[in-house]
Amino acid sequence: MKYRNYNDNELISYVAESHEEARDILFKKYNPLIVATANKMYKTSKHSGLDINDLIQEGFLGLSNAIVHYDENKEASFYTFAKTCIERRMISLIISTKRLKHKILNESLSLDGSSDDPEKVGLALFLGDIKNDPEEVLCNKETREILVEKIKETLTPFEKEVFNLKIKNFDYKEIAQLLGKSTKSIDNALQRIKVKAKEKLKTENY
Repeated sequence: MKYRNYNDNELISYVAESHEEARDILFKKYNPLIVATANKMYKTSKHSGLDINDLIQEGFLGLSNAIVHYDENKEASFYTFAKTCIERRMISLIISTKRLKHKILNESLSLDGSSDDPEKVGLALFLGDIKNDPEEVLCNKETREILVEKIKETLTPFEKEVFNLKIKNFDYKEIAQLLGKSTKSIDNALQRIKVKAKEKLKTENY
C-alpha cells in the first residue's frame, strides 16, 4: 500500500478497520510535519531540559489521538486537525516542563524567599493594575481559577491560547514561536485580552 494512492480519510477508515499498515503510512506521511514542528518549538524550550526527541514523541502521540478522534463530519481537513493536535500536545509538554522547573526552583528557595505559584504570578503581573491588590485577589486558588475561567469566556480561541501561555510566564517571543505567529500578532492579542479582562473584572467587582 502506498499512501500516495489514498487520501487521509481513506487511510483513517482503514485504521478503524484495524489495518496497521494504514496507521504506519499516516505516521510516515506526517513525520516531516512532526519533526518540523518539534524543531520550531525546541527553540523556545531548549533551556528547559527538554530533548527534541521528547517533542517528537509527543507529536506522534498527538497524531495518534488525531487519528482516533477525527470526525470528517465535524472537523476541518484531517491535516488541519492533526496539525492542531500535534502542536497542542507539544505545547502541553513544554508548559508542564516549565511548571516543574518553577516548582523545583521554588522548593529550593530559602524559607524567607518567595514560593509563589508561577501561574498566579503570571496572572498577577498580567493584571497588575486592577483596582485591588492582584496578589490579594489571586492568593486564593479557587478565586484564581474562577477568575481565569471568567476571563476566558470573553476571549476568542486564539486569544485563549495566548492568554494561557502568558499567565504561565511565557514571553512574547516564546508565545509567537509556539503558536507560529508574529510577535506583533501576539502583542495585539495581549492588548485585546487586557482590555477584555479589565472589563470583566469591573463587572465582577474585583
